Amino acid sequence: MSEVSSKELYEFKRTLKELSEKKGRGTELVSVYIPPDRQISDVTKHMREELSQSANIKSKQTKKNVQSAIEVIVQRLRLFPKPPEKGLVLFVGMIPKGGPGTEKMETFIFEPPEPIQTYTYHCNSEFFLEPLQHMMDVKEVYGLAVIDRKEATIATLKGKRVDILKHLTSGVPGKHKAGGQSQRRFDRLIDLAAHEFKKRIGDHMNDAFLGIEDLKGIILGGPGHTKEEFLKGDYLQYELKNKVIATVDTSYTGEFGIREVIDKSMDILEEMDVMQEKQLVQKFLKELIDERGLASYGEDEVRKNLQMGAVDTLLLSEDLIKTRSTMECLNCGNKVQVTYKDPKAGEELICEKCNEKMKVSEVKDLVDDFVEMAEELGSDVEIISTETEEGMQLFKAFGGIGAILRYRT
Repeated sequence: MSEVSSKELYEFKRTLKELSEKKGRGTELVSVYIPPDRQISDVTKHMREELSQSANIKSKQTKKNVQSAIEVIVQRLRLFPKPPEKGLVLFVGMIPKGGPGTEKMETFIFEPPEPIQTYTYHCNSEFFLEPLQHMMDVKEVYGLAVIDRKEATIATLKGKRVDILKHLTSGVPGKHKAGGQSQRRFDRLIDLAAHEFKKRIGDHMNDAFLGIEDLKGIILGGPGHTKEEFLKGDYLQYELKNKVIATVDTSYTGEFGIREVIDKSMDILEEMDVMQEKQLVQKFLKELIDERGLASYGEDEVRKNLQMGAVDTLLLSEDLIKTRSTMECLNCGNKVQVTYKDPKAGEELICEKCNEKMKVSEVKDLVDDFVEMAEELGSDVEIISTETEEGMQLFKAFGGIGAILRYRT
């Protein structure tokens, strides 16, 4: 996802998990995906058509629930003169809380992290999440190029999507069989033509890739040595040259060559995706073992450093599942904040001032609580996955909460 922070990705994952757990009794959960260029009036018209069609549903309860969901969607669409920049997603349906008769209408409406490509109306016993799940796979953009003396193809890779940007042919002649001075003259002409072709490739790559702000890296492929000669020469702008992360040998050029580059680079790309997380946790660990290092860990210590404005980067594990409850004494007004693994555990807290039972006045996810504090105080936030050894170490050894500090406290 372009320009999506680890915090936004964490919130998106959490929303998807929550939605995936919603189940209807029948095919009565409605999902609607609206692309940014779709007219709201067209969607409303389609919803009214679906409302008429739903009269044919045999089950009275399912028919009633589907019609109620569609009516909610029509009402909510009135709030939008046009779809947001990336489109709009609506999930509406009756979700059972227990036995029959415990259903409650639930509505989820949000702008997705990536533009919606296709208008979709879907009615089932589960919400239709596949398009959003595909967005989870979309990472940073990579530049790709396959090069030989005859042709070159330039492309980008974003998640699973490959866009071919340019295909070039060289016109460089093949080997000539003339002898003596004629042979040397033809060789010079061939080398000059090859040099000009590599300059042309570099110009097109500069035009294609320099404007991509979140370009993560470039991979060069192709048969033979032309790709290495291209990389050694002064054909690429220096910023792009520094972003070349690998060269791979391929049997093909053209689009087949691009596919081959991707297949042979999967390990490299996966490693690049987790490298930033690994480096952050490694920096935290390095600071931790230094006697004068700038690191802290544990909820209380990190919270204290955050409040002092001493935290440069806050590291939170995505597997950190706790709640931060604000407890209030209705007798004396005393308020305290407590962290619990079990959201209901704080209900039995006794007030230290008057010994009366305290009530929960607010409950937040612990990650959300830390993120809000960090944003208020200008600290960076990184949500660390547990897919790497370093990420698991942060979670298990340090309780999933760590910080790299601006100064010692």
